[in-house]
Amino acid sequence: MSIYGRAFVYGDGINTDMLAPGIYMKHPIATIATHCLESVDKDFAGTVKPGDVVIAGQGFGIGSSREQAAEALKHLGVAAVLARSYGGIFYRNALNFGLPVLVCSEVDQIGAGDLVSVDAATGAVHNKSRGMMLHATPLPQFLLDMISDGGLVPHLEKRFAAERAAAGV
Repeated sequence: MSIYGRAFVYGDGINTDMLAPGIYMKHPIATIATHCLESVDKDFAGTVKPGDVVIAGQGFGIGSSREQAAEALKHLGVAAVLARSYGGIFYRNALNFGLPVLVCSEVDQIGAGDLVSVDAATGAVHNKSRGMMLHATPLPQFLLDMISDGGLVPHLEKRFAAERAAAGV
């Protein structure tokens, strides 16, 4: 799984309320997504393009368990997140939505607007703007398969359909 896009770089402690502000939780995900990260970057939702990559420091997605935090990024077309560490619930929610999230201790080598390619299977991160090769923790094959299927629910639907077909049901 190879990803290529512009880097949107943020620091430590980007929490779920910054990703999906609580005041909008009663609205559809399309509305929530327009407010994603507005407290740290008012232009993010309007400038991020499908394929772009979010880069962050420690504790990305800490805070409440709201799954809309990961879903908003996915809705906006973010192709991957690279961070030094993640809030545990956010990490799993992101994978469940089919959003690759990789741990990378070298995120400080990526600047805002840099063009990066990420290979989630090998953990290779190429900062094409700076000509640097970085390393992230690769995702295991079973998670890559789930992401490739579009997340947990589509992955399970595919698996159960195959099992029903094999059983002749």
